[in-house]
Amino acid sequence: MSRSQAWLLHASSLTVGGSGLVYGYMRYFAEPQDPFSIVNHPLQPDLQHLHILLAPLLVFACGWIWQDHVWKRVRSGFNKHRRSGWWLIATLIPMVFSGYLVQVSEQETTRLLWAWVHGSASCIWLLFALIHPLLPRNLPSR
Repeated sequence: MSRSQAWLLHASSLTVGGSGLVYGYMRYFAEPQDPFSIVNHPLQPDLQHLHILLAPLLVFACGWIWQDHVWKRVRSGFNKHRRSGWWLIATLIPMVFSGYLVQVSEQETTRLLWAWVHGSASCIWLLFALIHPLLPRNLPSR
């Protein structure tokens, strides 16, 4: 993975993940100051828009590193010391698709289901996106 690929992947993971965490807190846990307000925090719509506008950068970054970094390692047997990469692969698809489905779902129960899938997959993604680059590389196999 080149420096520019790594920079884009890490920057987009942090900005999309950070905006998603703050938006999720505002949406589901913050108490509205005005009982008649439809938003819990005045910045909630701005955070939602920022998150939605930044998310394609993360999807692009994942696609950009797929051939040279991900698929190359999967094909070669994937070093078992880097299981965090498998978690990133496994959570990428539900994270991305549920992010789109939560926006287009018309029924509230379906939207809530996709929001839970998106939030769960995204939190797992963020955890392993933070862990993965910190793990030792090129460990000798036994």
